[in-house]
Amino acid sequence: MDEVKVVVAHSERATLRVGDVFLKVDADQARRDVEVEALALAPVPTPEVLWHKPPVLAIAALPGAALAHLGEPSTSSPAAWAAAGATLRALHDGPLPPWPGRAGRGADELRAALAEESAWLVSNGVLPADLVTRNLQVAEAALRPWTPAFTHGDLQVAHVFVDGDEVTGIIDWSEAGQGDALYDLATLALGHKEHLGDLVDGYGRDVDLDVIHAWWSLRSLLAIRWLIEHGFDPFTPGCEVDVLRARM
Repeated sequence: MDEVKVVVAHSERATLRVGDVFLKVDADQARRDVEVEALALAPVPTPEVLWHKPPVLAIAALPGAALAHLGEPSTSSPAAWAAAGATLRALHDGPLPPWPGRAGRGADELRAALAEESAWLVSNGVLPADLVTRNLQVAEAALRPWTPAFTHGDLQVAHVFVDGDEVTGIIDWSEAGQGDALYDLATLALGHKEHLGDLVDGYGRDVDLDVIHAWWSLRSLLAIRWLIEHGFDPFTPGCEVDVLRARM
């Protein structure tokens, strides 16, 4: 062990890697509590919790590498993407946790958030009004009744680890809880639409692709201001702004 690597850091939380140990520092106790409980309950591979001394959670590194990274071509095989879909299906079919997650927000809450974020994007000249309006129209398809499932709530491609064609684990469970299963599936395919078919094949269940596209638009519209304010670039090729442009 000869260095400390900063994996991610912003005003809300930071993750450091020290050898084969990840140290997660989160100022929000509720998020920490959710992560610890979700790691214990999730019926899919997860990293081992080594210790938890608030505000720090120590977890063991997973073998393999991330399924992909947003804004970069995926080097994982179609079989690995299908395995990710099968793992996600196992999560969604598992016993429900007793709390709502990020994927469980109601239609009224989401519409209010969309209105606020869309107004900010246009009034600050971040995105043109026609692009925002079109994606608001697409996003409506996600705001429909759904059956609660055990959801991860932030299932970015970098949170799924694979070794060859096998999933070795899923990390970062602080947004987990009851929610819409298609939110997870859409988040995992965001920016990698070429692998959506592989994910769905592995998932093994009919999926409404219009709802997937809707969640892409909705999640991207809601994320852009946060990303900008926390030092990330949603204009990077293949990232959120490109996802919105693809709906035109």
